[in-house]
Amino acid sequence: MGAGQVAAAQPLLIGLLLLWSSYGKFADPQQAERTALPRLVGESRATGAYRAVAGIEALVALALLFPPVWTVEAFAAVLLAAGFTGFLVYSKIVVPEASCGCMKASAKPVGGRAIARASLLLATAMAAVPATTGWWSAGPGLVVLVVEAAAFMMLSAELDRYWLLPLRRFRIGLSHPLAGTASSTAPLAATQRRVLLSPAYRAVDGLLRSDIHDYWDDEDWRYLSYVARYDGRAATAVFAVPHRNTTPESIRVAVVDETSGLTLYRPAVLATV
Repeated sequence: MGAGQVAAAQPLLIGLLLLWSSYGKFADPQQAERTALPRLVGESRATGAYRAVAGIEALVALALLFPPVWTVEAFAAVLLAAGFTGFLVYSKIVVPEASCGCMKASAKPVGGRAIARASLLLATAMAAVPATTGWWSAGPGLVVLVVEAAAFMMLSAELDRYWLLPLRRFRIGLSHPLAGTASSTAPLAATQRRVLLSPAYRAVDGLLRSDIHDYWDDEDWRYLSYVARYDGRAATAVFAVPHRNTTPESIRVAVVDETSGLTLYRPAVLATV
């Protein structure tokens, strides 16, 4: 397996990832409101900019999958991935509560995984620049894509429900539910009390159908999930609780469709009573 074959294989993975990302944006353009775009381009232009990015992603993806000129498409992918990475870093610093809005609806704020995924996409695009043949001629180079795809999956919070949550449930089944999982920042009971006293909880209290179903820590946030129902649909309510900000108003919540993963409800303004 030569370097040329590895380079030739990259456009296939990049093209499929960009098509997935583009589809997610076109399917739910209202995600733009939950990203840092309103802060960056203004609220009135956020949705339009979001759709424009989706269109660019689709064009670059199709060019990579059916490329008439090899280097041009690869450089376009490099610029696009660099833009993604820069935007996520901006979001993390300037609007830390904003979600990624990358590939599928997610209530999670931008974190290290999202930035790492964008950086991996940038590295993959750069690896594709030397390619002189199409991905269909990559031969053994296509094997590398299996490893790369697995890395993208592990860095995609949108896919956690398909592999990470089942893995956690399996681990819980082998041990005490709380064994070794408590955060060094606060006990689970303390986090639950914060959630119960928050405006976010009051906003969705009538939708909840369980106690805490699952929880996990990710950098500066702890996430708690509850079984919920929304308009007769099976759903999951996900609370995002910051470790460092203890005010009730800092807690965010989103109700996500259990099947599609799309956000069904997310209170825009949470006020205390």
